[in-house]
Amino acid sequence: MMSMTFGWSSSVTLLFDFWDVHGPAGMVLSVFVVLLLTVFYEVLKVWRLWLSSSSKLAQPQSAYTPPPTYRSDSTSALDSSPSESSLTPIETPPPTASTTSRWLLHAIQTALHMLQVSLGYMLMLCVMSYNTWIFLGVVLGSVLGYFISFPLVVQK
Repeated sequence: MMSMTFGWSSSVTLLFDFWDVHGPAGMVLSVFVVLLLTVFYEVLKVWRLWLSSSSKLAQPQSAYTPPPTYRSDSTSALDSSPSESSLTPIETPPPTASTTSRWLLHAIQTALHMLQVSLGYMLMLCVMSYNTWIFLGVVLGSVLGYFISFPLVVQK
């Protein structure tokens, strides 16, 4: 039965039967691979955030006109209040390349989300091997990935 406490062993099986580590050299290589996967996970999170924020600039305007936001002293309160006329739909143009690009961007974001969730669960399963070296590789990869990708968040 597998131990449910963290240990310092250099022997572990990660995710699949073919990823069976025996010895210090294999452990160093496995920790390095897990570290790189975690850095990629963190960069992927920031990339999705960047894509989401840049796509908000291309969002279509609302199909309804906004209510008036100002009132002069010469107009009455009834004239400046929102009415049915302010809620009438604006003519929407037929689908254009912008609509197609929004769907393409949405499909890309969906694929990236699927990749991020899958990678996150795989990293969680690596940590659940209860090997301290692998755990430290995931933690250091997360720190390094955040450190590398944080300037990209600040730029936007």
